[in-house]
Amino acid sequence: MVRSCEQGIPAWVFVGTLLFHSVTVRGAALKQEVALDNGATVLNHSMSLVQRMETLLTMGNGSDVTLRVQTINTDEVKVIQAHSLVLSLQSDVFEELLLTRNNSAVVLRETPDCAAVFDKFVRYLYCGDISVRLDQAISLHKLASKYHVWGLQQGLTQYMTLHLSSDSPTGHVVGWYNYALQIGDMALRDSCLQYLSWNLSSVLQSGEWGSISEDLLLSLLQRSDLILQTELELYEALEAWISQNQPVSATVESALRAVRYGMIPPQHLFRLQKQSALMLKYYESIRDLLYLAFQFHSASPIQLAKYFDVNCSIFTPRNYLSSSWGSPWVINNPTRDDRSFSFQTQLGPSGHDSSKRVTWNALFSPRWLPLSARSTYTELGAMQPTRTDGGRPRIIVTPATSSPDFAGVSFQKTVIVMAKQQGKVVVRHVYNFHQSTEEAGDFLVDADLQRRASEYLIDSSLFLHIVIKPLYHTLLVARK
Repeated sequence: MVRSCEQGIPAWVFVGTLLFHSVTVRGAALKQEVALDNGATVLNHSMSLVQRMETLLTMGNGSDVTLRVQTINTDEVKVIQAHSLVLSLQSDVFEELLLTRNNSAVVLRETPDCAAVFDKFVRYLYCGDISVRLDQAISLHKLASKYHVWGLQQGLTQYMTLHLSSDSPTGHVVGWYNYALQIGDMALRDSCLQYLSWNLSSVLQSGEWGSISEDLLLSLLQRSDLILQTELELYEALEAWISQNQPVSATVESALRAVRYGMIPPQHLFRLQKQSALMLKYYESIRDLLYLAFQFHSASPIQLAKYFDVNCSIFTPRNYLSSSWGSPWVINNPTRDDRSFSFQTQLGPSGHDSSKRVTWNALFSPRWLPLSARSTYTELGAMQPTRTDGGRPRIIVTPATSSPDFAGVSFQKTVIVMAKQQGKVVVRHVYNFHQSTEEAGDFLVDADLQRRASEYLIDSSLFLHIVIKPLYHTLLVARK
């Protein structure tokens, strides 16, 4: 029988007695939580138990195992007096280590970051709760994975997913993305990638931008759902990243060829050709793309489609926040009634259309009921109202007038929903549709707009940004 270090009492007896005594602690206020059907009442002293378990770990009373945590490549050793029963109950890895040990000490070798939080990790095994800082999440996740503490591992994954927008001195999302990629956690990887894509403008202005890897950079550049001010902003940020990281020429060429030069106004392209050291150095690598961009800016899309495939990335807009592409829309007290507003955008990104404007009308209905879910006429033939308490929020965006200039072009509408997380305004959701958010199917489906503290509201208002994206299709191509 394994005995404790104090008074010769078996460790399992000591811990078991503690568990029993904590439930019968004298003078504790009885808490009636649940009255059961049979008249029994549950008395809850779990907090007292947690406190006693923490004291057990801190004082080392009845300890029957010593954990010697060695920091790899250093002489630093952290000693923790523990209890085999607790460790074995929480971790099958610890159970195996304890069964095969030769003496009362177990030597554990950990990296410096994991060794620094090991006592916090062990405390979780005793108490079931843990305080986490942004810079500790990966280290604790590594320990939870290594020792098969699955509840903690899942909790830390959720913590990282919910704290992507938190402020940190050097940024943390890129590090979490790289870690998720390393361990194969696709859900966390995708959450990080989505956050970076949807909040790219703020990322470009942060110190975190310079730390992203080449693979992550190229992955971001391929995406059409990036949310940023303009394509020019992306090019200038790319130039800064290349200057800081000095990648090989093949990486630079791949990155430059992922820029959508057709979305940059011609006057800025001319300036870059003369003033951008990066473009001057790699001009021959992107000459064909610049030539195509200038052709795009000099002719109507229909004329261009007669000779080129316009359904390629260089002609596909991302989600640009500048006024040429859309407008913000703040809806105060969004559940009150229908709202509408009008705004203007450019007809298209082509320099040929730069002087042409389109006026758009937007309608927001907080409780719209689809036709399929309502009766249009009563028995007397009177039309029923189209908005009821049982409906869902909906936005419709349509042009104020039709125009021949719309020929060959369809307009994708994107509604960006903002939210405040950890004190920072970030993108919560993005919805794409042609005319109505009904097409998206899930527009604000989980939003409780009636609740003032709803995570979809900022100061009781719904913060939206509508982006209009002209799209050109291969059906216009008519080569001979």
